[in-house]
Amino acid sequence: MVRFTPSASCKSRLPLAALLLASLLLEVAAASPGAAQLGWRQGVFPVVSFSGYTSHFGQRSGPAGGFEQHHGLDIAAPLGAPIRSWWGGRVQQVITDGACGLGLVIASGPYEHLYCHLAGAVEAGRYRSGPVLLAAGSPVRHGQLIGHVGLSGRSTGPHLHWGLRYRGHWLDPATILRAMAAARRHPQAAPIPGARP
Repeated sequence: MVRFTPSASCKSRLPLAALLLASLLLEVAAASPGAAQLGWRQGVFPVVSFSGYTSHFGQRSGPAGGFEQHHGLDIAAPLGAPIRSWWGGRVQQVITDGACGLGLVIASGPYEHLYCHLAGAVEAGRYRSGPVLLAAGSPVRHGQLIGHVGLSGRSTGPHLHWGLRYRGHWLDPATILRAMAAARRHPQAAPIPGARP
């Protein structure tokens, strides 16, 4: 059983969101070729058949009734709906445990994006779902099909738990989605500071 466990530093939230976003933009530019021109527009919403958000990032009432920290965004979708990679990178970890269920961690420079409650199976450290076959070290393109919505792990209905960490700190995925939407609304915005053309 492989488990994605946050370190003590991961459990804290960064207090200055605006300052963090500026830093994130610089890191994305350094981590991905072409990001200087594309900025956040390159990011891909991970669920193809979006039904709604069922749980936010931060403190929430957990399934057992007590309060708990929720390190991601739960995105409801029909069972079997395609899941795409938010950003290009490499599979860092294939997960199979009682909380996340079947899942993947993809590393993109200083980012790690976590996908939980997937459909499919994990055998010999390899995740398979329909035509998808991924293992630690597999390259992944942004927007690539990486799995399907399931009910694995601690789940009360079909959804994707999508988590994002930056340099070991959990981020609110809604903040990243807002940055992606803003980049699409203003495509002529100034290039990312410090990025090479």
